[in-house]
Amino acid sequence: MTDAPTFTLALEVDADGVHPNAWRRAHHAPGELLSAARLLQVLRGAENAGFALVTIDDSLLPVDGGVPGRIDAVTRAAFASGRTTRLGLAPRVHPRAVEPFHLAAQLASLDHVSRGRGAWLVGDDELPGLARALDRTVPAGAAERTAEVRAVVATVRDLWDSWDDDAVIRDSTTGRYIDADRVRYVNARTPTFSVKGPLITPRPPQGQLVVIAPLGLVPAHDVDVTLIRAATTEDGLRAAATAGTPRSLLDLQVTLDTEDATGTQRLDALGADPEGTDRPHFVGSGAGLVLLLQDLAQAVGPTGGVRILPTVIDEDLPQLSRHVLPSLRASGLLRGPRPAATLRDTLGLDRPANRFTRPKTPAPTRQETAQELSA
Repeated sequence: MTDAPTFTLALEVDADGVHPNAWRRAHHAPGELLSAARLLQVLRGAENAGFALVTIDDSLLPVDGGVPGRIDAVTRAAFASGRTTRLGLAPRVHPRAVEPFHLAAQLASLDHVSRGRGAWLVGDDELPGLARALDRTVPAGAAERTAEVRAVVATVRDLWDSWDDDAVIRDSTTGRYIDADRVRYVNARTPTFSVKGPLITPRPPQGQLVVIAPLGLVPAHDVDVTLIRAATTEDGLRAAATAGTPRSLLDLQVTLDTEDATGTQRLDALGADPEGTDRPHFVGSGAGLVLLLQDLAQAVGPTGGVRILPTVIDEDLPQLSRHVLPSLRASGLLRGPRPAATLRDTLGLDRPANRFTRPKTPAPTRQETAQELSA
């Protein structure tokens, strides 16, 4: 059952936080950052807090000044899928750094193992090391790069629909696993890749995973949720009004007061963040953040939401869990995911019909059969 649209809160959970020096205030040993226990601690914290979904950042090369290593986002999401029950999982994957066929299969598998909680955050980084990493042609110009991203997204969506929902029949009497008439080829060819389906994975439980993309990167008809990064919340609200997609999320960095220090003191201890100057940044108490989110919810309506970028996960997530999300739920503004709900259910998005499905020919009635025989 698809829920009615409601204000959505998402959380970015990569590394120790969005500040490049977040590791200085992390509550774990440096060697534990890439451990399974650390990943599950953060994701279960986000799930218990009531976030609708988490995004998991990724990049082809280490970020300057950031963590020198990471496990790829799809692998982290897949690992977490069997160890969480309600949380939507949105790994960030750069379309230009993968093969579309393999990406479609990996994401479809994520949706299967999570029972419909998978999403894809479409990456759009420059990727300077891409030409050396891939054994294929890499588009050079900005227009060519955008064209490839859009082609990959469209191809992945086609591959998810290369199986009908009822293609798997498991007929032991005839020894057939699938109905071959319900599986089709997808022929896609661009200057940089070619794909001929069908996918090796049945259609995802959601039909199509939730596709999240930055504003303007991908045509609106191929996007479920537009991610908006703007210098101010006012600019973000104006951009959300033009997105043309079913839902939108505004990026908001938060640095909250804790029991030990104010948000301002915490920021001073971390030093300058050159990457954080082009997005809104709330610094202050949990109660102040609640008021801001209530104002934003009123401005964007039930199809809008916010992706929170915690400055330091170990310090900001506990404050969000104790002082922010409970207040939003109590006010009726926020509704956490239901058990067994898909991410589309949680976001109020319909499950899309297969774009390639041919209508089935109804079986003839007994009267029609008799008339044929008498004729």
